[in-house]
Amino acid sequence: MPGVGIDLLEIGRLERALERHPRLAERVFTAAEREYAAARVRPGRHLAARFAAKEAVVKALGLRGGFGLGEIEVLAGEPPTVRLSGRAAAAAGNRRIDISLTHSRDNAAAVAVAEPR
Repeated sequence: MPGVGIDLLEIGRLERALERHPRLAERVFTAAEREYAAARVRPGRHLAARFAAKEAVVKALGLRGGFGLGEIEVLAGEPPTVRLSGRAAAAAGNRRIDISLTHSRDNAAAVAVAEPR
């Protein structure tokens, strides 16, 4: 069954949350996602886009609780892609997930589309 998800996030909100809770990044983002963002001028902007993508994938797959956002990994590239594990991978089944990310100075957004292969 196809699904679509979208998410919008204020970048500063995520940056403040990461400052207050330093281990949050380890719970939400994979090591590769954190390394990618750390190599950028404003890491929070790139983490926010990835967080929005993860939330968009959750919506596209119709996931509820019982999984971690670390099961959804955004891989850098043109276009970026998603790698799923655990419950997220089981929910996706044989569906292909396409994502699109964007960010401005203040906001990050993502769209995810889950379609049968």
